[in-house]
Amino acid sequence: MTDVPPPWRPPWVRAAKAGWPVAASVVVGVVQVVGTSVASRHQTGREPLDAFAVVLLLLGPALLVFRRRRPVAVLVGTTAVTGVYLVAGYPYGPMFFSMVVAFVVAVQAGHRRAAWACAGVFYLVHLLVSYVLPASWRRPPDGQTFSGWQELGVTAWLLLVFAAAELIRFRREQMAAVRAAEAESERRRADEERLRMARELHDILAHSISLIHVQAGVALELMDTRPEQARTALTTIKAASKEALGEVREVLGTLRTPGSAAPRSPAPGLDRLDELAAQAGHAGLAVTIRAEGTPYELPAARGLAAFRVVQEALTNVLRHSAARRAEVRLEWRADGLVVQVEDPGPAGGTDAGGTGTGLVGMRERVTSLGGTVEAGPSGDAGFRVRAWLPRSAR
Repeated sequence: MTDVPPPWRPPWVRAAKAGWPVAASVVVGVVQVVGTSVASRHQTGREPLDAFAVVLLLLGPALLVFRRRRPVAVLVGTTAVTGVYLVAGYPYGPMFFSMVVAFVVAVQAGHRRAAWACAGVFYLVHLLVSYVLPASWRRPPDGQTFSGWQELGVTAWLLLVFAAAELIRFRREQMAAVRAAEAESERRRADEERLRMARELHDILAHSISLIHVQAGVALELMDTRPEQARTALTTIKAASKEALGEVREVLGTLRTPGSAAPRSPAPGLDRLDELAAQAGHAGLAVTIRAEGTPYELPAARGLAAFRVVQEALTNVLRHSAARRAEVRLEWRADGLVVQVEDPGPAGGTDAGGTGTGLVGMRERVTSLGGTVEAGPSGDAGFRVRAWLPRSAR
């Protein structure tokens, strides 16, 4: 089994995706250095920015280049760099930016515990620098005290970062769930359409080809002795093949592109049962149609399903039974229509080795409309198909 190559993308798209982590890190580095330099002009009692401070301000953004591959390691590194910056007593400013980016990326990647642990360590370092370390180690020097408002601001800032990261994570998970549901729905619709078309093609082709097969055998047997009857069989074959070709074209028309012509004929229904019985009669199968109750108009989908049930049942009689007659019974009830096809048997038709996919498709078609199908032996050697279709959607 060969590996499937990745989809082709233009060179500029690949370059943009490859260069985005570096470009974003450069932007973060510029913001930290420039923003902290501007903010330091309005702060007194802090260590002035020197070469070591600039290195720390650039080291965090440099680590962000690997934030997608190693989110936890990058988060730990940026937290450590920011903590060292605080211990050194350099001015406040946007030096937290790289740590915030690493925190958000780690949360999106599913490393929430690591993100919260690093945030807790950072806040603990801030408290140690402010209140616990010996006075000779504290920054700012000269006995300057730390304001409670400053601590409140740091706490509020951390909580805001937490909330933003969780909100972004929730939003992305929600969008991913919606996309997954849409993809699953699309796959389900495609599968349903594929099964529907398979059932339609099977019902059309199985009936017509079975009829053609029987008539072709009759024509071969009578071609020399009774040419007129052979001509009648060939005429039946021509009519059946023409009708099958037209119905197949209608089914394949459902795959047309937008703007193509609509189907030119309605889907078959119970009004075509006489035509179906006549086709079976040409193949040597006498079909009797009986109706009980007061007929009413069925939705198109249910009418088509009832027609296909009769068509498939008669096809099975031609293929799998030695019987030369069959009975179709329509029972119009208040809750729905009962369609029953009786094959008196015995078995032993022209194709006794079928796969049985016709009955499977029949059940799928009827059950999709809320109905039921029963198929099994009847009498001594016969076979019965009985389907119930509800009058309206359940």
